[in-house]
Amino acid sequence: MRKSSIKLAVAGIAALSLFTAACGGSDDAATDTTAAAAAECAELTPVKLQLQWFTQAQFAGYYAAQDQGFYEAMCLDVTILEGAVDIAPHVVLANGESDFAISWVSKALAGREGGANIVDIAQIFQRSGTLQVSFKDKNITTAADFKGKNIGNWGYGNEFEIFAALTKAGLDPAKDVTLVQQQFDMAGLLAGDIDAAEAMTYNEYAQVLEAVNPDTGALYTAEDFNVVSYEDEGVGMLQDAIWADGSRLSDPAYVDTATKFVAASIQGWAFCRDNTQACTDIVVAKGSKLGASHQLWQMNEVNKLIWPASMGAGMIDSAAWDRTVALSLEAKNLEGGTVLTAAPDAEAHTNDIVTAALALLADMGVDTTGSAFAPITVTLLEGGN
Repeated sequence: MRKSSIKLAVAGIAALSLFTAACGGSDDAATDTTAAAAAECAELTPVKLQLQWFTQAQFAGYYAAQDQGFYEAMCLDVTILEGAVDIAPHVVLANGESDFAISWVSKALAGREGGANIVDIAQIFQRSGTLQVSFKDKNITTAADFKGKNIGNWGYGNEFEIFAALTKAGLDPAKDVTLVQQQFDMAGLLAGDIDAAEAMTYNEYAQVLEAVNPDTGALYTAEDFNVVSYEDEGVGMLQDAIWADGSRLSDPAYVDTATKFVAASIQGWAFCRDNTQACTDIVVAKGSKLGASHQLWQMNEVNKLIWPASMGAGMIDSAAWDRTVALSLEAKNLEGGTVLTAAPDAEAHTNDIVTAALALLADMGVDTTGSAFAPITVTLLEGGN
């Protein structure tokens, strides 16, 4: 991990630890004492969080922390900024337009190499959720089978794992496959224009299972498709993490805010682990354009990427970090270049803040490992409704 430690605002964290311990030993107790918690604050600290996509259950933990009063109990007034195709969260953060941002590690590290002073302070998703989905008759079961096929990808840095898989399989992305610009849906796959489409376990994969098979009149099933998991292929890269402004991490007040923000966010994710339907309802109420059954599927699948978390939710696993960096240095793109040209320095990530945040949650009795986590069974409806 990093060689130098961030100097935590010890007095403030200690006082917060005593206060949160007094709030009770469960998420329900913390929620019940939100008003009392706010009364202890001279004023709430305003915080802006930039998401990397539109409102959906991918970000449910943050919406839950807002809805359940976990941020307010930490004396924070959090505004959640939606993402979009043309929004790069690390750029928003580096420009001072947000206080924290959610971004995939490889994308953010490329931004850091380009001059964005951003630091991974909590690795929320512990596993990659990226897939390549194809119809069974295409006989695509591993990345090696991509040869000669039309391979869909979204671009915008979402294609890095595809390049890593091709490189590992000994394939040249410029010669051995045809890379097809894919919309953020599965229309190209269903129309036959793409042999294997990029999909997230929690989003686009559900879209094909919500579609009607014209041959049967019923919904497609998992048996109709082959799925290549980049996590299983050994080229999964770390994805959703909380990033902080590196230029502000020398400020004890910012570190104090970051610690409380990470703690409340993890508490939100723990709430969503234990209350899948409630968190789905929160996201739907926030204005998500996705249907209720699709969001429930998404919430369930996102939980699988976070829980169980043996070291504690948000901790950055050094092996997973090193693998993401190595793949970013080795995977060849269409021009023969790589995501990164040099390994990031030790200041690119730290477990100092999340360690302090987990200590606060331990004082509150919040389960941050989820060792007993078990996913639910979700029935998708046509169109995700």
